[in-house]
Amino acid sequence: MITDCHVHIQPFELLLSPPALELMRKHQPDFDRVLEFTRSPKAFLKYMDQAGLDRAVLINAAAPGVTGYPAGLNALAAQYVKEDPERLISCGSLHPRHSSNVMADIEEIVRLGLRLIKIHPPHQLFYPNDYLTGMKELELLYRAAESNGIPVMFHTGTSIFPGARNKYGDPIHIDDVAVDFPQLKIVLAHGGRPLWMDTAFFLVRRHPNVYLDISSIPPRQLLKYFPRLPEIADKTLFGSDWPGPGPREIKEALDAFRALPLPEESKRQILERTALAIWPLK
Repeated sequence: MITDCHVHIQPFELLLSPPALELMRKHQPDFDRVLEFTRSPKAFLKYMDQAGLDRAVLINAAAPGVTGYPAGLNALAAQYVKEDPERLISCGSLHPRHSSNVMADIEEIVRLGLRLIKIHPPHQLFYPNDYLTGMKELELLYRAAESNGIPVMFHTGTSIFPGARNKYGDPIHIDDVAVDFPQLKIVLAHGGRPLWMDTAFFLVRRHPNVYLDISSIPPRQLLKYFPRLPEIADKTLFGSDWPGPGPREIKEALDAFRALPLPEESKRQILERTALAIWPLK
């Protein structure tokens, strides 16, 4: 079951601020086709078939001050995957500072059966461990995710979107989260690229509950950044970050990854088995 753990299929016309939408159009020449996929899960599933992709995790992140986040997006995410819940894996999000009722928003994520929660520190403008300095809503979110078996994905590394503040992208702040919530499955999206790859590798090796997502790292650079990748293959997930900056197509990212000089067993682990451990087939 080949899984892409990081695909952005969202209602972009509702979600993105005008500068963010323009940036997406700039980096994805066939953006109108992407918009069609956001409206039609059938069309996107057909695209997955053409790419040789069995499952995709559909990422959302609540960042009203940078990219936007319309009301009801978690419900839209849950509705979209109903077309094929075995192949389409839903992701929800919330922003503690922009929620009028954090507990209600957390309960909605659980009730809707969303299978991932996304935190985007450079866009949401807080550190993942800010629950230690007063943002108790984050602690509530992590505890709910931990008790309900919902993984949390953190954007780590930089962002080029207007308004992003990249100081929040250092994954070292997730060390506290992994310590304080040891049963919470944590995914480090983008492996801290390009500034904090060593930190991400350390966290994956240190914590049993921390995993690596290699999306948006150019495959030709992957082993330069992570020369010991086979050592953590059992905790590494393939991701494309499509249709963001980077590969023009998911198949292009898959083919480039398969061409790397990695043991075949490591490739299979990263493409299939790690994701099955985090998101088992229903």
